[in-house]
Amino acid sequence: MKLVRRSLVALAAAVLLPVAAQAQVREHNIKFAFQNPKEHPQGMGAQKFADLVAQKSGGKMQVKLFPGGTLGGDVQTVSALQGGTVEMTVLNAGILQSQVKEFAVYDFPFLFNNAQEADAVTDGAFGKNLFTKLEAKNLVGLSYWDLGFRHLTNSKRPINKAEDIAGLKIRVIQSPIYIDLFNALGANATPMPFPEVYPALEQKAIDGQENPTTVIRANKFNEVQKHLALTRHIYNPQALVVSKKFWDKLNAEEKKVVTEAAAAATTYQRGISRTQADQALDDLKKAGMQVTELPPAEVEKLRAKVKPVIDKQTAVVGADTVKALTAEIAKVRK
Repeated sequence: MKLVRRSLVALAAAVLLPVAAQAQVREHNIKFAFQNPKEHPQGMGAQKFADLVAQKSGGKMQVKLFPGGTLGGDVQTVSALQGGTVEMTVLNAGILQSQVKEFAVYDFPFLFNNAQEADAVTDGAFGKNLFTKLEAKNLVGLSYWDLGFRHLTNSKRPINKAEDIAGLKIRVIQSPIYIDLFNALGANATPMPFPEVYPALEQKAIDGQENPTTVIRANKFNEVQKHLALTRHIYNPQALVVSKKFWDKLNAEEKKVVTEAAAAATTYQRGISRTQADQALDDLKKAGMQVTELPPAEVEKLRAKVKPVIDKQTAVVGADTVKALTAEIAKVRK
């Protein structure tokens, strides 16, 4: 019994700020908007963050979640953060290239071999350096979450070889590299805010879309998509971002609450996202999706087709940035 009490005391001490520090924490309401449902690992990470903020602040700081794009698409949400009408979001880091061009490097196709490589890059000097560039745009980066490797779905045909992608009308993120990437593969790339994707698929306005398995499952795309190709064409680090207008209003103890909650929620979110990726694939198969995986020779064809896109984007992002990133990946692979 004594051991149990000691454990509870230790847990409380680890979770909560000291009483003196809590006294310096004021009341804040934080609007946290994101695109996926609350049941998705993105939403589960957001809920964990909200719970931790409430615990660490003694209930003074409250985070209200706005899942499923209820406050608009990612581009609108970033604008709202800059204006200070929304306090937080988590989104594909590459979307931030509209604010800081170097963020486009995260969307380079076939960049990472696994999630561990991505963690090493984003948690290290490279990822932190990119976050510092956001402050001039009224945004503050806290950490990077996991969304997983992206795959291609469509309602027309199975994708067994590189040429099968040609002619398909594919919804992509509102980002130049995604448009160039799928156009290079012979598809008709159609940029579109995420909340519009399901109805567009349902109405056959587009043939397909590309996202990780957890996103496909959470948003029930299997209801309007028959074919899933495991292309693993891009790995998406997710940027957890706060409005600088809000951030600058916080005192040191309040910032500590947010940063510590973000760090703990990041560990949790990455774990749950990666655990669920395989389960999501199994669920999609059970739901009737026909799954194909391109053989290595076909993947190499895809790599060859998108090389001009990488060369073009390297010129936009800056050769030094690309060199720094590839050097970090090379270190991890040794």
